[in-house]
Amino acid sequence: LLRTVKLGSYLSVILDTRDWKSGVGKKWTRPTGYDTGLKTYNSLTKQKEPLVLAQEGIATWYSCGPTVYDHAHLGHACSYVRFDIIQRVLSRVFGINVIHVMVITDIDDKIIRRALEKSISPTVLARMYEEEFKNDMLALKVLPPAVYLRVTENIPQIVAFIEGIIRNEHAYATKQGDVYFDIGSIGDRYGKLMGAGDATGEPGDREKRDSRDFALWKASKPQEPSWESPWGKGRPGWHIECSTIASSVFGSQLDFHSGGIDLAFPHHENEIAQCEAYHQCGQWGNYFLHSGHLHLKGSAEKMSKSLNNYITIKDFLESYSANEFRMFCLLTKYRSAIDYSDASLNEARSSLATITAFTHDAQAYMRGQLQCPAVEEGALWERLAETKANVVRALADDFDTPRVVNAIMSLLVIYGEWFTVTCCAFPAVFGAFLAYIREVFEVLGVDLLDRKEAHSVDSSGTLENVVEQLARFRSDVRAFALSVQETPPGEPAHASPSPCSEKLPLLKACDTLRKDLASMGVHIRVSACVCQWRLLKGGRGR
Repeated sequence: LLRTVKLGSYLSVILDTRDWKSGVGKKWTRPTGYDTGLKTYNSLTKQKEPLVLAQEGIATWYSCGPTVYDHAHLGHACSYVRFDIIQRVLSRVFGINVIHVMVITDIDDKIIRRALEKSISPTVLARMYEEEFKNDMLALKVLPPAVYLRVTENIPQIVAFIEGIIRNEHAYATKQGDVYFDIGSIGDRYGKLMGAGDATGEPGDREKRDSRDFALWKASKPQEPSWESPWGKGRPGWHIECSTIASSVFGSQLDFHSGGIDLAFPHHENEIAQCEAYHQCGQWGNYFLHSGHLHLKGSAEKMSKSLNNYITIKDFLESYSANEFRMFCLLTKYRSAIDYSDASLNEARSSLATITAFTHDAQAYMRGQLQCPAVEEGALWERLAETKANVVRALADDFDTPRVVNAIMSLLVIYGEWFTVTCCAFPAVFGAFLAYIREVFEVLGVDLLDRKEAHSVDSSGTLENVVEQLARFRSDVRAFALSVQETPPGEPAHASPSPCSEKLPLLKACDTLRKDLASMGVHIRVSACVCQWRLLKGGRGR
């Protein structure tokens, strides 16, 4: 499949070269190919555009992975979870096979500095944090890419890519052995994402032709890892790694490129310049998707390692679940900034609890443990069909997950209006509600069955069994306390029989137990014919 994708890209090189030489393609051009009927916000145009793929049913996707010198934090998690949701939607709702490739930056200034601080090899440091990153993504239920590619395992390809840019007269080497991209050589093509007016250059060699020129290859320095090259020993610059690796897999045309908004400039801007200079093409990446920053509530600054204001993924998951964090992400648009606070996390937790409570109630209702009056099933079926259509429309409109969650919550409001505990009826429509809601959230990566979370609480099921027995015991005691004493023969019957005074302490004890269990997350509901219970945090119920 990858070979087919690359072949299709290479066939367009001749036409793209004409565009490059003629100056066509400075602005975004709608791709030719398969129109999916979806719209997505494109950072290249700053507006929603029709999503057109080069090949029907296939989307090529490149994303910038982590620089593995430290623990991954929630800012990273927010971006990766949001794009995981989009990829799930593309594949599971719209039938598009997403071929996702991610680079792991395992050689970089930050990695070298941290390795020196710890007195260990940069390779050892990078591998350690790479493994931790992958485990964090697994814990957050982020689907892995088709392949992770490390920078250090692609050095020959990077050297060859730089040589190609030099051949096309868009890069130059200095006497010190550095290689810089020549921004002036591409004229006004530079600045497709952010504009070139305010572009500031990277610090570097005095031999740079333009202060904005950026490093493709850095000459070797003492105590730094290095590799052989035509310009002497050295290592790759930051931007060239992504251009090379994306091109080595997908060729001269890419459907999606994703990353945090902080990467738009200079990283993604420079990737575009490098790839279009190498391939001599008018438009290398068709759609650039950027996720908004994660801010600590009340702060304008993003969560980042450099600002030392971050929360690691591992620490976060000690207090909240992966499902709750994903719901937190679903409640805002992927390209919007998002505030992290106890209030916003509690909102996500509450929304998830409402949906989870519905699934438990619907199951109990279908088992006959909860009851409702006769309903107008036709109206409910129509509402379900309407919700399904609204969900698809929302997802087709730039993957609008807040609208999806609102549509589901509205459906639950309809369910709640019909739900009571008075008499018996078993319409299948509630079963359809349950199946659909599970399906939607499974697509989005939220497991309403909570298999892993329930397993982590108690893998043997002991907790569930204990709660079950305790609820039954309370129910039996309460039934005994509410029973009335039979009137002896010959004595007048009481007009309104009530429990005898000796049993009242038992009723009080049952009420106290119910309140105490509720404070610990066990909710007991009593109906006319049955007692049911539910674990409100991460458990199952009956």
